[in-house]
Amino acid sequence: MEVKARGSTSATGRRRGGPEPATGVAWSGIAARVGRMRGGAAGRGRWRRLGSGLAAAGILILLAACAPSGGADGPGGAEASASGVAPTAPGIALPPAGGLPDYQLGGAYEPADEVSIVARDRSASPAEGRYSICYVNGFQTQPGELQDWPAELLLQRDGAPVFDPDWPDEALLDHSTPERREAIAAIVSPWIAGCAAAGYDAVEFDNLDSYTRSRGALALDGAVELARLLVSAAHEAGLAAGQKNAAEDAAVLRDRGGFDFAVTEECAAYAECGAYAAVYGDEVIDIEYSDELPVPFGELCRAPGAPGSMVLRDRQLTVPGDAAYVFETC
Repeated sequence: MEVKARGSTSATGRRRGGPEPATGVAWSGIAARVGRMRGGAAGRGRWRRLGSGLAAAGILILLAACAPSGGADGPGGAEASASGVAPTAPGIALPPAGGLPDYQLGGAYEPADEVSIVARDRSASPAEGRYSICYVNGFQTQPGELQDWPAELLLQRDGAPVFDPDWPDEALLDHSTPERREAIAAIVSPWIAGCAAAGYDAVEFDNLDSYTRSRGALALDGAVELARLLVSAAHEAGLAAGQKNAAEDAAVLRDRGGFDFAVTEECAAYAECGAYAAVYGDEVIDIEYSDELPVPFGELCRAPGAPGSMVLRDRQLTVPGDAAYVFETC
């Protein structure tokens, strides 16, 4: 289904870090990490600008190559590859495997009839009758909320907060010490509890990979330990916890962080879906963006290794009534 209409909203999807897009080359595995590139638009999510040289043959070959094999090798390691599914805390409901998603961070609206999974910002109410995922920016400040954070919890350089180089209205949170991680979790945990009280089923934590933008001041270990605290808070609230992006860290985020599923942006376009599937099995929800698709969306849907839960959205994540609005499912 595809709908385009008129209206306005400010949130965007964006993609942070990772390999350059695949080209028309028959590679035998996950796309090599051959460079990093990020665009610039205001809002939530991640942005990785697609190059003009993407070819259909190459991307489909990469998707097929990245399908989980069930062997001991691969991004998930022996344990993840053997099972293909992350362990889940008792009593936690996972997203319906293969359910059709909608990604509504730019504004809430009535989902299409076929949609069974809806993600919205924590400031919005969940979608009634659908599995609902609550978006939380757990590793950087949200636009307009910098003043709500104690200065000692913001990563500092030369006496000033360090901002995301591509998103200058988001400061990096300093998770470099156990004390700071506990203090960050104490602020974010009420947001998580609020998601549960509102009726959400799960929470997704964005900017797990902020350490890659800290010029060495932050490390993966600190990110994983903060993630563990946030995931624990989610589980205590009865919510499943979703890893947002960071394909290269999926195995450690599952094993040490405790995540239950993955929410990805453009894993098909960037040949990363297999990295997530090796760790989370069918519990992978993918959002592709319409502005620079490597091949027609239908071809991505039909490609071997494509997630069962995939949606095409406009980069701005607009609402029905906006001229830029795009929504299409497999």
